[in-house]
Amino acid sequence: MQSLLRAKSDGKQFLLGNEAIVRGALEANVRFVAAYPGTPSSEIIDRFFEIGEASGVYVEYSVNEKVSVETACAAAISGLRSLCSMKHVGLNVAADAFMTLAYVGVKAGMVIVSADDPSLHSSQNEQDNRYYAKMANVPMLEPATPQEAKDMTAAGLELSERHRIPCLLRTTTRVNHCRGVVSLGDLPSVVPKAEFVKDPFNLVVVPMVGRKLRLALLRKLAELQEASENSPFNRVAGTGKWGIVTSGVASLYARDAVKELGIESRVSILKLGFTNPLPRRRIQGFLKGMEKVLVVEELEPFLEEAVRGIAQEAGISAVIAGKGDHLIPRAFELDTAKVKRAVSGFFGVPYQPPTLLEVPDLPARPPNLCPGCPHRATYYSVKKVFGEDAVYPTDIGCYTLGLLPPLNMADFLICMGSSISTAGGFSKVLDRPVVAFIGDSTFFHGGIPGLVNAVTHRHNLLLVILDNGTTAMTGHQPHPGVEITAEGVKEPAVKLEDVVRGCGVQRVRVVNPLQVKKTEEVLKELREAMKEGGVSVLISKSPCPLFERRMLKKKQKVVFQVVESCNLCKECLTSFGCPAFVWEKGSDREERVRINEALCNGCGVCSQLCSSIKPKRIEA
Repeated sequence: MQSLLRAKSDGKQFLLGNEAIVRGALEANVRFVAAYPGTPSSEIIDRFFEIGEASGVYVEYSVNEKVSVETACAAAISGLRSLCSMKHVGLNVAADAFMTLAYVGVKAGMVIVSADDPSLHSSQNEQDNRYYAKMANVPMLEPATPQEAKDMTAAGLELSERHRIPCLLRTTTRVNHCRGVVSLGDLPSVVPKAEFVKDPFNLVVVPMVGRKLRLALLRKLAELQEASENSPFNRVAGTGKWGIVTSGVASLYARDAVKELGIESRVSILKLGFTNPLPRRRIQGFLKGMEKVLVVEELEPFLEEAVRGIAQEAGISAVIAGKGDHLIPRAFELDTAKVKRAVSGFFGVPYQPPTLLEVPDLPARPPNLCPGCPHRATYYSVKKVFGEDAVYPTDIGCYTLGLLPPLNMADFLICMGSSISTAGGFSKVLDRPVVAFIGDSTFFHGGIPGLVNAVTHRHNLLLVILDNGTTAMTGHQPHPGVEITAEGVKEPAVKLEDVVRGCGVQRVRVVNPLQVKKTEEVLKELREAMKEGGVSVLISKSPCPLFERRMLKKKQKVVFQVVESCNLCKECLTSFGCPAFVWEKGSDREERVRINEALCNGCGVCSQLCSSIKPKRIEA
């Protein structure tokens, strides 16, 4: 992605929203970037990592979002502009640092990107993080397009530095992952020097300092209110007496709906991009000229509540509607069709939805663990040893897909790192075996405190750490325990086994899950040991095959095939469930099991489960 470093003379680029954020930060002379990857924000840190050396920007894959905010704020306090990015639930992790950082403030600009995920495309909830900005009293910008993503990132850094407070850039999946033409600005040539000035009675937040900073924060909020009133990101289009108040990607749906309904001359749209603090005077002035106002926004009624309050305070009698009137859905993403129905219904505009062509449904293609994924082998062995009666708390990562048939190896999940803590709770109240699953990256992110707690209170559980050597689900980003790099296999910065033992765990075993018999033997030993009580840990260690092949350029030498001795027991399908297996009718109309050689990655686990599965060498 060296194209992100091109000069302005190149004019325009076709950028992903996340790439536009990177470019905007570069144009604003960001010098420090830290993040924990999480969809839909991952490409921000990934692109920075790709260009970090060439750009001169320090780039860090932090161990979690709280750490990323803390490291980035230290740079900003020292006079270097910084950025950290995370998905919406990551801000929950970072909230402790984020809320107090609003009090302490910054010296150089700092932008925190929160990428919300309406419709839960890759998340466990669809919380609306606009309320975080309101709760923390920090400025918030909401882009609707890649161009705005670039411009608002740069503006956010400027705004942050001017008012000495971090700025929240709130995006959503459709902004992060859409592409658009982006006009470039200049890249700076000046490299600032970091300098930390000791000022403990403003930077060390004990209660007496916090009380002073609280009042200073409220003064900053008043200044930011004026900045919002005059922001070019808050603008009105149209001169009609029917009003629409909107923000983010919803503003594009509103614009298209008005155009397609042919009511552009009758509608005025107030598009808000600087959404905390809201431009209350500007909103009030807009409402005064309207007969009716529809608030169009995704998720919670953040704008609607404010608009109704402003209207009530000003004695404005215009009819205001939105989610409270069930015109705009509160759950999931909006689209032009949904907004068009709401606009036509509220303003009384005739609208006949088009007759959609009837097409057959596409074949179901649920997400699945990849062929050759070592997690499948781990789940198979654990299920063989512990059976259906055990309780299996799980965690967030590729391995969460173990919840699907035929594995059915996930019973409870709430957030990153929760598997160990919830397993401890289950172990204290249930008379059943409890086996928790967590990935290597997730363990470093949020699992360690839960493990320390479990050891301290002698929770009787088995923790299985699924160590595939990477942060696989978000795009193979590194973590502290990574061994495989582009340069080959190396010693990890932090050894997983050492951390586990350092947490006080006495029973620690390491297995290669692709060796099924050995794994099951170790699991049986640990099952017996659990009768003594306390925590046992099994590190199931085998690299993600996609990552290993990409990094080490390994060539596959064999695939596996089902031979004629197969008795059609279907154990490979009903218990193991590798997606390379196919149940089909042959040309002779006979039913059979076949392995799709294009999908098989040659892990060989299936051949250990069935004598009718044999290797087949790939011709060079």
